[in-house]
Amino acid sequence: MKRLLYLLLLLLGVQLQAQTVADFQKEIDESVWKPFQQAFEALDGEALNATYAEEVLRVTPQGIDTQNAFKEANLKRFEQNKADGISIALDFWFDSRHTNGAASYEVGFYRIGFMDEAGKTNYSYGQFHIVIQKQKGEWKITQDWDTTTINGKTISAEDFAKKEPIRF
Repeated sequence: MKRLLYLLLLLLGVQLQAQTVADFQKEIDESVWKPFQQAFEALDGEALNATYAEEVLRVTPQGIDTQNAFKEANLKRFEQNKADGISIALDFWFDSRHTNGAASYEVGFYRIGFMDEAGKTNYSYGQFHIVIQKQKGEWKITQDWDTTTINGKTISAEDFAKKEPIRF
């Protein structure tokens, strides 16, 4: 009887932890990913930058940014997109998410559609690895790495089509 009770308590604990992880991921979706996507599509650099922590490690094929230079680049890039009449659609999905109450490591694929004033859309595809941490009660991106190639192969529409994009 003690074994059965112990097994039930163990299973209940695993279930509670799974619910907690799901709850944390829902919080992250609502406080980071949804605002990130909305800011990106609205070409709102300030709102996009607000999803990031004060100190961020940003890594791209161009190098490592530990001075938050990417935040100023976000502002300039979005202003230039607006001036050029370009609109953006951002879609993404997660390949994996490892989350606890303090941090989440999230890997996924993205598609950015750039539409010009004539209605022509060009797409860019890539993979991201993001670390999100809870700081002062808020989830913030603390590490951001992305690339457009894996093992020397350019990420394509076919790669992105392996899963459906997330909808908020």
